[in-house]
Amino acid sequence: MHYFVTGATGFIGKRLVAKLLQRKGSVVHFLIRKESEGKVAGLREYWGVGAARAVPVFGDLTSKKLGVSADETKALKGQIDHFYHLAAVYDLEADAESQIAVNVDGTRNTVEFAKAIGAGHFHHVSSIAAAGLYEGVFREDMFDEAEGLDHPYFMTKHESEKIVRQECKVPWSVYRPAAVVGDSQTGEMDKIDGPYYFFKLIQRLRQILPPWMPSVGLEGGRINIVPVDFVVDALDHISHQKRSSGACFHLVDPMGYRVGDVLDILSKAAHAPKMNLFINAALMGFIPKSVKKGLMALAPVRRVYKAIMQDLGLPEDMMTFVNYPTRFDCRDTLAALKGSGIACPNFKDYAWRLWDYWERHLDPDLHIDRSLKGTVAGKVVLVTGGSSGIGLAAAHKFAEAGATRTSSMRPARRRRTRATSSFPTRRTSPT
Repeated sequence: MHYFVTGATGFIGKRLVAKLLQRKGSVVHFLIRKESEGKVAGLREYWGVGAARAVPVFGDLTSKKLGVSADETKALKGQIDHFYHLAAVYDLEADAESQIAVNVDGTRNTVEFAKAIGAGHFHHVSSIAAAGLYEGVFREDMFDEAEGLDHPYFMTKHESEKIVRQECKVPWSVYRPAAVVGDSQTGEMDKIDGPYYFFKLIQRLRQILPPWMPSVGLEGGRINIVPVDFVVDALDHISHQKRSSGACFHLVDPMGYRVGDVLDILSKAAHAPKMNLFINAALMGFIPKSVKKGLMALAPVRRVYKAIMQDLGLPEDMMTFVNYPTRFDCRDTLAALKGSGIACPNFKDYAWRLWDYWERHLDPDLHIDRSLKGTVAGKVVLVTGGSSGIGLAAAHKFAEAGATRTSSMRPARRRRTRATSSFPTRRTSPT
């Protein structure tokens, strides 16, 4: 069986390709930019296959029909049984322009290419973000009911799915994963996103408070979390079932958790103080916008707010996602997975693995250069008593590490002298 995959170098895509290649006789064609050709050897090594089974197709998601050459398009025509589209911007903090270029225009280019090569079935990996900020239960057969699509990430995910639904000329299916975290067995993850935004906050609480001391947490809406291995296994299994065009599946945790519960589970995994009291984040909504806008207009308040958010690695619009109002029904997904042994694991059972991997590999503080050079290079250092002794030696060390030395020295005293001549001096004007 032959497959075509976009986003094969991504966190989910790389693992999906590995899963597809486990099928006997399978061949995966994957889109990759020409300038990334150097990654091909490493990808094949990761997948454990040779050139005959992992075939790069050079192109660009932002180009018409993916920018694939006419000869290569002709060679692929009628050869692809399943086409998986995973390439997208998954970053909540990305600017609107880049998200539209990749998520919306990129999906349209991909749909056109799938038609050009006559793909057997088009599998679009969307997101629960396509529902926007819908209040209530969002079913798998719902789409137009989405609301609250002002955020670029929600808007582009919704629009890209609309393109598949309205413009795809080959049979298609849509998959909406929840917030994807690391592997439930290893904890492996490639970036800080979603629930990981809370990790630094929990770590700080652990550093300043003893574990037995109860702390105050933040309560909000529900957050749905799924590990990447579940998403890949479910996507692989469901996509190989014979079905008509137009199906949609929510790859979510059937239980789901409130934000407060997630914070409490992660605090336990981190051996941080247990959160016994929760403040409902929805209370922030009762503060008039004019008041919030007025406070943020004050320079000191704005500086403190930005400093805290940057220090904790939190996005500016974090409160929007803390108060997430949507729950997701997944009865069609559960029916499709019945008897397969594939199920979303309980978050409580693998949260400690996520924390352990983050603290060992993803914690931003791990990459801080704590040497003298890393601390003072390019900075101005004020040294008091830098004219001699220890101060002078320290100033030389700072200078060698790349700092700009500014020494604080006591100004020299002026000595007052008296005239010693026995005769008074007379000032005469020049002639």
